[in-house]
Formats: sequence, C-alpha cells, structure tokens
Amino acid sequence: MSYPIQRPRRLRQGKAIRALVRENDLSPHRFVLPLFVVPGRKVRREIGSLPEQYQLSIDCLIDEAIAARDAGVPAILLFGVPESKDEQGSGSYDPDGIVQRAVRALKQNVPDLVVITDVCPCEYTSSGHCGILKNGYLDNDASLELIEKITLSHAEAGSDMVAPAAMLDGQIQTMRSALDSQGFSNLPIMAYSAKYASKLYEPFFKEGTNSGPSFGDKKSHQLDPANSDEAMREIAMDIEEGADIVMVKPALFYLDVVYRAKEQFHMPLAVYNVSGEYAMIDAAGLLGRLDRDAIMFESLLCMKRAGADIIITYFAKHAAALMHQESTFARSRICEQNLVSK
Repeated sequence: MSYPIQRPRRLRQGKAIRALVRENDLSPHRFVLPLFVVPGRKVRREIGSLPEQYQLSIDCLIDEAIAARDAGVPAILLFGVPESKDEQGSGSYDPDGIVQRAVRALKQNVPDLVVITDVCPCEYTSSGHCGILKNGYLDNDASLELIEKITLSHAEAGSDMVAPAAMLDGQIQTMRSALDSQGFSNLPIMAYSAKYASKLYEPFFKEGTNSGPSFGDKKSHQLDPANSDEAMREIAMDIEEGADIVMVKPALFYLDVVYRAKEQFHMPLAVYNVSGEYAMIDAAGLLGRLDRDAIMFESLLCMKRAGADIIITYFAKHAAALMHQESTFARSRICEQNLVSK
C-alpha cells in the first residue's frame, strides 16, 4: 500500500471529532485566582507589571470575588498588603489584620467561594524575608513559631484552606499539629512543597505585595532551579507531615517537575502560574507578538496535561469568562439548529 493503514489525521479533521478524542480538558473548576487585599476603602489600584490585576480594599475585594465566582472560578488565594511591617512580622497574626478582616468579610458576603489564605511572613517582615532573622540568616525553628501563629489566626478568621509558602523545614507538621490541637482538624493544608528560587516572582514582590527582600535572596530555603530530585524529597516530606495538596511553583518553566510529582505521588497537585509567567504572556500580547488569549489557553492546558489538578493563575477570571462565552455560544447554536430541524 502506498499509504499506511493508520491515518491519525482522520481524527483531526473537524472540531467535534477533535473534542471527542481530546485527552485533557480545561475547566474553570480547576482555577484559583490570586487576589491582593490592602487597607482602606474604594481602593482598586492596578498593578503596573500585572495588567488587569489589582490591589483591592476589602469592599472592592468582595466585588472582585463575586465577579470571579460568577465567572465560574470556585476559589481565590488571598495575599495581604499591610500598612506597616516590623522585624517580627507581628501584623501577620493580628486578629484584626488585613487578611483576617478580609476573610471574615468574604465568608459573610461570598460564603460559597473557597477562600485559601497564604501563610508566609514575608509580606509583614521589614526585611521581606520569610520569617525571623538571626545574624542575617533565616532562623528556621524560630520562624515555625510565627508560622503557627499565622495559621491559627487564619483558621479562627474562617479561612477554608491554608497555604504555607515559606519553604521552612517542618512547617507542615507544625501547622497540622497546631490546627488539630485547636479544633481545626478538618482544615486542609495546600503546601508550597516545591517552590523554586525563581526570578519569575519579581512582579509579585515588587508591585503586588511590595514584599521583596531588602537584602540577599531566598536561596537558603527555596529550591535550586537545577534540581528536581530534591523537589521530590520535599514533596514526600510534606505528604508525610500531613499536607492535603502539594504544589509546584512556578508552573510553566517546571512542567517536568509537575509531571514527576503526579506520576510519583498521585496526590492532589496544584501549580502556581506565577506573576512573571503571566506578565510575559500579557506583554507579548500587548506588543502584538503573540495572540494573548490563545497562548493563555495553551499554557493552562499544558499545565493540566503535565498533571496539575489545580491551577493558580492570574488568568483565572478572564479564562473562565471566555470559556463560559464559548459554551453559551455553542449551546445557542445547538438550539438554533434544533429549531431549524423542527
């Protein structure tokens, strides 16, 4: 025969056929939208390096959360930007702190939205580091005491899930023990298990939370981008200590790690499509170099294909809204066809 019997193109010749054999699908119920809450009222301050993302006062945060929920996004990841900072990061566990007040307001006004709170001191320490410093070095065990206080304050405020980002040794065990002993045994932990020391966080630190380190870097506790075996060890330790969901961060540059994590552990797996990844795609779209929405969907689908169950992304609301529009259009076309056939 001049041609092979197998012709893969047979199953690519039309949109409906391609959909029938598609191996992975995106759905808004996979998305988590990061949001930034700040003190004040009627504050909706666009983040320059993250167009269409904002620092929001609590009243505006509620509006944004409702819009996200209505677009089909089931959950948000909340970051606080406090008025003041100190060496001990004391504002991070203040019962009247910005995140604690925001959580109470969200659960009162949007009770069906899952509110995940970031548990890391870096937004609250004057150094911008993820805990307590001693002689210029991050003191792991002293910082665990701070992590415990933050965790319990978020739980008491009504957080649906806590997400520790500091990459401290033993932080999951510390959090799980504290939660269980204080009556929060049902509160899940989403661990930033494989968080790399990446420059892709720059927009987040410089403009999102204003929390970049005042000196040095975070390479003493975040992972070396050259290592993936180490990431597997970190994930395994977090699972053993009680993590309910594990995470790889960043997402796009680390899809090999995402794939390995899913294949090895078969745990609920999140990825964080970080600020730098968002900024690159958005900037390329604005310059006319790439089709922004097409690349957005392709990148999110690649995360899902690699093994991600949960995708934390600044694109969440926009992507969900576009998917809803496409679904509504498809349903209207089917209705029109049915009417014509009748």
